[in-house]
Amino acid sequence: MNRVDLSPTLSMSQIVYGMWRLGDDSDTSAAHVEAKIQACLAQGITTFDQADIYGDYAAEAVLGGALKANKALRDQMEIVTKCDIIAPCGRYADAKVKHYDTSRRHIEKSVDTSLSEMGIEHIDLLLIHRPDPMMDHHETGAALDDLVASGKVGNIGVSNFRPWDWDLLQSGMKTKLVTNQIEISLGEISPFTNGDLAFHQKQGDAVMAWSPLGGGALMGASGQLGAVLDELAAENDVDRAAIAVAFLLAHPAKILPVMGTNNLTRIATLADALKVSLDRESWYRLYEAALGQEVP
Repeated sequence: MNRVDLSPTLSMSQIVYGMWRLGDDSDTSAAHVEAKIQACLAQGITTFDQADIYGDYAAEAVLGGALKANKALRDQMEIVTKCDIIAPCGRYADAKVKHYDTSRRHIEKSVDTSLSEMGIEHIDLLLIHRPDPMMDHHETGAALDDLVASGKVGNIGVSNFRPWDWDLLQSGMKTKLVTNQIEISLGEISPFTNGDLAFHQKQGDAVMAWSPLGGGALMGASGQLGAVLDELAAENDVDRAAIAVAFLLAHPAKILPVMGTNNLTRIATLADALKVSLDRESWYRLYEAALGQEVP
């Protein structure tokens, strides 16, 4: 498994296991969750992506059940989690409206709750989940700096931020932001040309890609895109998912796809994308098919 250094204190597997569906499985027992973790570790996938809101604020506790049952797991993992979304469900069922909260009080409370739910003492990477139009970047930045200084959080990043959102938050921080988790896939190719990926590539920032299979839509894609996916999959003796992920891995920005599934058989094949080496023409065949037309 390739590894990507996000900072002097954080190295992550280039393929990340996403746990947003962890609480949706019919079996959320500690043993079954550990089986998923072990299937990832066997492939060199050591980075696990969480968020406080996943599973209506329950997914972190599901992971915590496995980590508390087998304390040896924690040292083999990098744990990512997120905060700032308040939705009227779970622990925030009384909220009158879905909103974002990047106040010091909320961020600190969220981190303490995440640590408790997962039964850990340290979050390797904390992401601000969505840009907050009400963010006071001085307050938010200082709170994040203090969390790193306290040892509760190792590194700070963001999710779904545009370049100007990143710059605003970074201007209020001493700690360097290390990643932005954004939607990138053959179903969402705009970051390749709208400046998002170029901004981070220029700065040498790692970019995590959520929904790299387009929410599963790529597995059933028809037309030119489906035909190219199938052709390349047959040539490389892998499935469509591996080709779609290999498309992201081939980019020089060192994109880290976040893969989410509860199926143990599919988890065991998440690293199949590493078997694929796309040349430039194959990459552009996929890009052109996703674009729906020849490049200008």
